[in-house]
Amino acid sequence: MTGSQGTLTPMSAGGTRHTTATRGERDMSTAVDDAAAVALRFVEGDERALAEIYGQWSSLVYSLALRSLGDATDAEDVTQKVFVSAWQSRLRFDPERASLSAWLVGITRHTIADAHEARTRQRVLTEQVASVTGDDTVAAPEVDLADRLVIADEMARLDPVPRAVVRLAFFDDLTHVQIAERLGIPVGTVKSHIKRSLSKLRGRLEVSHGPR
Repeated sequence: MTGSQGTLTPMSAGGTRHTTATRGERDMSTAVDDAAAVALRFVEGDERALAEIYGQWSSLVYSLALRSLGDATDAEDVTQKVFVSAWQSRLRFDPERASLSAWLVGITRHTIADAHEARTRQRVLTEQVASVTGDDTVAAPEVDLADRLVIADEMARLDPVPRAVVRLAFFDDLTHVQIAERLGIPVGTVKSHIKRSLSKLRGRLEVSHGPR
């Protein structure tokens, strides 16, 4: 067949296909170079690079978080934390060990795991509050963002020793005896601090939810 580009033989057809493949490889190489350049700018502290990376990968991070946590607000919170963490730890990113996307997914998995752990801690705290106040007529409610803020605020209001006792009990999983030894106070004092602190937390939660 003869056209404006001359005779097209099987060999030249193969050459044409080879030229197309080469162009595709060239485009891919350019994309890889562009990604590497953005990653380099990101590591060097270019906030515009952070914005580009966020625009490209935030939807993936959000989707992974939403699929695991099942809550849009929590997924948004995880997404924000992932990119804050990535920015703060950008000097640890090694492009020779992993791609930027794989590195971000790794941070996402750790952040999601932290979110699940935080949920468990808050659920245990709520259940303990309910048991201390004798409110066993209903199941302990799922702790939402507002409740977490209330609990964090009330924790900050506690005196230093009660606050340390509660943190050691619910965040470090120490026994009453271990807490007493750690703080140098009687076991009975540890139990009293926990009971009073949980009662205060329960009261704040009830106030925050209003009349039932």
